[in-house]
Amino acid sequence: MEQIQCGDTAFILVSAALVLLMTPGLGLFYGGMVRSKNVLGTIMQSLIMISVVSLEWVYLGYSMSFGPDISGFVGDLSFVGLKGVGAAPNPDYAPTIPHMVFMIYQCMFAVITPALMTGTFAERMRFAPFLVFSVLWAVLVYNPICHWVWGAGGWLKAKGVLDFAGGLVVHLSSGAGALAAALVIGKRKGYGKEGFMPHNLPMTLLGTALLWFGWFGFNGGSALAADGIAGVAFTNTHLAGMAGMAMWVLVEWFHRGYPTTLGAASGAIAGLATVTPAAGFVGPNSAILIGLIAGVGCYAAVSSKTKIGLDDSLDVVGIHGLGGVLGTLCLGLFASKAVNPGGADGLFAGNSSFFMTQLFGVGVVLVYAFVVTFILLKLVDAVSRLRLNVEDEVQGLDLSQHSETAYN
Repeated sequence: MEQIQCGDTAFILVSAALVLLMTPGLGLFYGGMVRSKNVLGTIMQSLIMISVVSLEWVYLGYSMSFGPDISGFVGDLSFVGLKGVGAAPNPDYAPTIPHMVFMIYQCMFAVITPALMTGTFAERMRFAPFLVFSVLWAVLVYNPICHWVWGAGGWLKAKGVLDFAGGLVVHLSSGAGALAAALVIGKRKGYGKEGFMPHNLPMTLLGTALLWFGWFGFNGGSALAADGIAGVAFTNTHLAGMAGMAMWVLVEWFHRGYPTTLGAASGAIAGLATVTPAAGFVGPNSAILIGLIAGVGCYAAVSSKTKIGLDDSLDVVGIHGLGGVLGTLCLGLFASKAVNPGGADGLFAGNSSFFMTQLFGVGVVLVYAFVVTFILLKLVDAVSRLRLNVEDEVQGLDLSQHSETAYN
């Protein structure tokens, strides 16, 4: 039995702090893209997840996600209130770090995932029902999917589905949920008839920087040890992010005639999100190719949303949803046991069955997250109206929901 390693423990503690930083970073990323009357309300939707979801994680989420398995579907309630979660390691997940450290690291993933969805319904959801929906979504969507893919005994994990750091668990689940939210909540007042220009792109670029910085903990830390696989994931994270940025800017320049800073930021996030499931299972050249694919694919998706009439305000579906799909399938193509013996060989290494396994995982998570999110939104809306009334939407989230303004 392995012993706790101080180096691994320190690395995961730092990685947990980096992943936590991503949630307020996301708030800034989103906040800069909305109109000035909605900036505080948009940031608040991300920020409050740190409190609400962490509380849910301690008393329910961690046990459902990583507790002893019940029929491959969900964990039991052995760890409710963090009972039995202490300084000793949990050999099922991370034998060289304390169980408590593993728990708090995973908590940060649970926090940011529902926050990602807020970009889709930005500028038009009431705060109180938003909180209720977010907690229910964490319990009924995030926790089961997390257990299926990462939990000991999870049924997708048992089928061989791989997800290094959250392509399915984080990005596709939130992207599918975001698609349901866009359909249920509807378009912003004036969508397609008036401009919705970002009010503060420097704020969005600051958020991009914080997200990119935090992503090293998100992907690198998912090795759960300060080892060679962490180094691979760390390197691949940066390479895919820079490739996504470069490709998005080039495609935008060719398509629209000018490169934009918002495009550069969007491309970086697309590359980072898309490499997430593959980060610890592929080599650096594959990571660059994944970033390039993300830059083209996600740009095309974001550019087409107005043609199909989808008001995905801040491009959650086109970047995180599609990025989760593309990254998971690219893992099925480019995975190599030469990089990570604990992974699998992909299609290009002669293993076509693994690609089909990844495709199956995409289908399951996409359908489950979309359907359950759709039902939850309808139920919450029936009890307490989700959508701002017309007067409050015109006034903005900041004044109508929080009685404050960002700027005098």
